[in-house]
Order: sequence, then C-alpha cells, then structure tokens
Amino acid sequence: MAIPEEVIAEVRARTDLVALVGAHTALRRQGRRFVGRCPFHEERTPSFSVNAEAGLYYCFGCHASGDAISFVRATEGCDFVEAVRRLAAKAGVALPDDRDEQGSRGPARAALLDALTRAVAFYHQRLLEGPDAGPARAYLRSRGYDGAVVRRYQLGWAPDEFDALARALRVPDEVFVGAGLGFVNRRGRQQDGLRGRVVFPILDPSGQPIALGGRVLPGAPGPKYKNSPEGPLYKKRRTLYGLSWAKQAVVARGRVVVCEGYTDVIGCQLAGVEEAVATCGTALAEEHLRLLANFAKRIVLCFDADRAGQAGAARVYQWERTHQVDVAVAELPEGADPAELARADPEALRRAVDEARPLLRVQVDRVLGAFDLREPEGRAKAAEAALVVVAEHPDPLVQDQYLVAVADRCRLDPEQLRPLLARLPRGARTEGPRPGEALVPGGRDGRPGDGRPGTFGSQQEAPPGPRGPERSRRAPAGEARAGLEALRLAVHRPEAVGDRLDPCLFADPTQRQVLGALLAAEDLHEAIGLAEETDPAAAALLRRLAVEEPVAEVDDVVAQLVRVAVQRALRALEAEARRSPERAAELAQEANQVRSTLERLDEQPADREAVEGLVAWLAGRGEEDG
Repeated sequence: MAIPEEVIAEVRARTDLVALVGAHTALRRQGRRFVGRCPFHEERTPSFSVNAEAGLYYCFGCHASGDAISFVRATEGCDFVEAVRRLAAKAGVALPDDRDEQGSRGPARAALLDALTRAVAFYHQRLLEGPDAGPARAYLRSRGYDGAVVRRYQLGWAPDEFDALARALRVPDEVFVGAGLGFVNRRGRQQDGLRGRVVFPILDPSGQPIALGGRVLPGAPGPKYKNSPEGPLYKKRRTLYGLSWAKQAVVARGRVVVCEGYTDVIGCQLAGVEEAVATCGTALAEEHLRLLANFAKRIVLCFDADRAGQAGAARVYQWERTHQVDVAVAELPEGADPAELARADPEALRRAVDEARPLLRVQVDRVLGAFDLREPEGRAKAAEAALVVVAEHPDPLVQDQYLVAVADRCRLDPEQLRPLLARLPRGARTEGPRPGEALVPGGRDGRPGDGRPGTFGSQQEAPPGPRGPERSRRAPAGEARAGLEALRLAVHRPEAVGDRLDPCLFADPTQRQVLGALLAAEDLHEAIGLAEETDPAAAALLRRLAVEEPVAEVDDVVAQLVRVAVQRALRALEAEARRSPERAAELAQEANQVRSTLERLDEQPADREAVEGLVAWLAGRGEEDG
C-alpha cells in the first residue's frame, strides 16, 4: 500500500523519537540533544545522539542514522510500510484503508494494541469494583498491596467466566486471538484465556500493554502462573516485566535487578529496589541481556544462584564478555524469594542487592560449602568440584585467580591444582583482544566515537568518504571543519544563516551537496530525501549534523569559511599567473585587492561588507572556472 507523503510526515511529527529510542537504550539530555549507548553495536562510551526536534538519530561509532521509521525497521525487522503502520498506531494517526492487504498479514497492530489496552482496563475495573473480586482484593492486601499499588501497576481480576472479556470487548476473532486474549472454542465462540486469576499487565518499555499474566489465588486449582501466548506483539525472550517503571531508576543507579516473577518486581520496587525487572515465564536469555546492557552495565540476579545459570553458567560468562556487562548474584536467605523478603525485611533485601557478588564466586563458595573442609579427603574433593565450576569461565586470568582462592580455602598448593584445571573441559572460550587492541568498539575507521566529532576548531577530520580519486579531492581538515560548522548552523539556525552561505565556499563535494539540498528543500526531512537521491553520503552527513549542536557564532563561522575559501582561491590565482605570464600583472593586482579586503575579516567583528564582497568574488571566479 502506498502511504501518502503527508501522512508519513504526520507520523514522523507525532512520534516521540526520544521515547521510541529510550525503550531500547538509556538516553540523557546533553544540551539540545540526547545521548546514550548505541542500540546497534556494543560500546561503553555513549556515541549515539538523538535530535528530538528534528526527529533524527546518528551514531558516531557505527554511523547508523535515520528517523523514527528507520529505527523501527532496524530494531523490529519490518519493512517501511509496516514500520509506518506501527508508529501510526502508537501516535494515533489514521492510515488509508488497507483492509485488502490484511488477509495475508493478519490483524493490524493498532487493533491488537487497542484490544489489549481495553482488556487491561476491563480487568482493572473488575478488580476495583467487582463483587466477585473480593477474594482477590483480600489476597492483594495480604501481600501489602493497597489501592495505590493496584492502580500504579494496573492490576486486575479475570472473572471465573468463560467469556466475560470476550463479551466486553466484542472484537473480531483474529484480533481476540492475535492479541493473546483467548481462543475460539469448538463451538466457534470466543473463550477467555484467563479465568479466576489476578491479572498482571505486561508492558513494553514505553508502557504499552503487549501481553497479560495471570496468577491463581492460593489454594485454587491450576498452574500458579499463566501468560499470554507469544504473538505479533509479545516475545518472551525480548520482554522484561517492569522495565517501563524501572528504567529511570536503572539509569540513575547504574544497575538492573532481575527477578523471576511479577510479585517479586512489585515487592522489590515497593521496598526501594526500584530498578527491578523480571523475565516472563522463561529463563534469562541473551536477548534480555542485550536489551539491559543498553540501560546499565551491572546486572544483579535476584534469585537462587543455581537458577542464575539456567541457560548455563558458561553462557552467562560469555554474555558478560560479549555485552560488556558484570553479572552478580544477590544472595537471599534460604527459602526466601524477593517478594517475601521485601514484605518481611525490606532492609535485608536492599542489603542483599547492594552486596551482590559475581556469579562464579557465589557458585564456588556454594560448592566448597557442601564439603567438610576439616578433613584432607574433604578438602581434596572440594577442590576438584570447585575447579569444575571455575573451568566454565572463559577467561584464563579469572580462572587462575579463583584457582588460587580455592587452594587457600582447601589448604593446598596452587601448583598442585593447575594441572587438574588444565585437564578439565573449558567454558565458552572466545578469542579476546590481542595485546594493544582496543576493548571498546569504535567507528569503522578504528577510532572510538566520542559523541562529538567534527566540532569547529577540533582536531578531527571530516567524516570518512569514498576512497580513491574522490577522496583525494576532499578539502584539507581545517577547511572541512569550517564547512561542517557552517552546515550545522544551516541545519539548526537557518534563520540566522539566511542566504550568507554559497556553494563556492565549500571545497568538499559532499558538503556542497548538503548545502544544495538544504537550499532546495522546505525542511530538514525533505533535504535528506533530496540528498539521498543524488548522494547517500550527503544524506548521512545531514543526519549526523542534525544531532550535533553548533558551538560558534554565525559571523565567526562565515568569516572563517570565507577566509579559507579565499586563501584557496588565491593559491589557484597564483598558479594561474605562473601558467600565464602575459596576465601576471593583471592577476597580481587582483590578488592584492583581494588580500586587502581579506584583512578586514580580522576586525572584531568581521567587516560584513568585506565578507559579502569576497563571497561575490569567489562566486564570480567559480562561474569563470565553469
């Protein structure tokens, strides 16, 4: 389906790009832009920038760039039209009727989201007011949940009726089933998926309901928890319960606490551990770690250490290395879960989280604690068992330090244990960085992104361009920097720059393309589209400039740009005089007049009339050369 340009523009305008990106990585304000770690590549130093006003993003590390539509395409793996549909649904923008196309694609995302939102409201109201929800309200009060907690977390009650929700929503079968709200039974009637359960809405990081979880009341038959099935909106391995509430605290404290259940998250957050989240009926997966690593680099597992490595301890260690995070374990009292401890002793819960230790250390201590270390036989067996755990770690340096610690605990010589460790199967080893190789990923040119390249007066060159002859025609670094700052002003303060910039001032061909697109377009998005048609490098540079703030005054920038352009033209004039002796005197006189005018640029402020005269001279020379 072809979506009109004006509709696409409205979707862009009504989409909060900071909120959209903020669901994938933590962003903080820096001047007029927002910065954070790039969601598209691993990094420790934030190099990802968002211009909220223009609705554009750019990464100085991997050079990913675009707008809200391209971000959705990259993160959700959909095509352009589907990305627009998803954003339109969130922004409340009506798209042209596409019912003819929906047969092969199933119900529209907007319809699924609307059904879930209405379902959450139905269940929540039933819990607050329904006579049949009395036992549920009593149960929640016994857990310490008052009305404020119920409302904050939008808790609900699913009546023990087979179609209470279906009758309330009255949506088509494909929407009811696609949203994970229930199924169509043998009689062809919609039947609710949750019955007689306390309902916990599962939200995406932006706060939009995408699934439901239900818990039976104590003593009731059936499995304790039941979640919505996976579908178009809900993927367990990509979802963390509570992240929409926790992400602000996660960023502030630099850590995230991972629990196992909905009540654990609520209990932790009520006890002051506001950075708590939970997996949704599945073990911790790498997709979870990948998402969390964009918000914090310390991951605290707040459940039994033996469960901490459900996916395999060696795999957790590898995730630490791949995603550059530190995984620790909060050790709770025997038999306690976070929800119970939060209610009985919130201070103990906070202390356990604050004192969380590395997963390997906890596992080694537990293994050693299972043996009688008073006897030689017990110490030998304990050392052997502990080395099996140590061998799972992929880093030889970490292994050796734990080997020494095991030897000390077991009163053995480390040299006796090293041959034993060497014979054990190793954990998920990967080739680490070679000596002298950077640990922090950088840009394609091997330099780590610092989040602010190319500023006026800095030492960094213009962005990498094509190799070969075109590369050799690029402007020297000083001229390129002046051109970049001028273009930043043209992007961010067009009213101040006005018509003071001319293509003749730019030696870099990509920068000239950028200026041409800006002069020809009505707005920044149109300029990017025009540049994309003629020079993708210019479009990429425009997206980058959109997230960089000008750092110099307009008069200073224009004067500097004119100065370097005139100096370049004077060198060409001198070369022309050498090639044409018969015109040497004439050209020398012209050069002297230009140098005299150029000196007026050194005044503070620079002579505006001199600037305009030199631009006119440069433009005239360009026409002669053409």
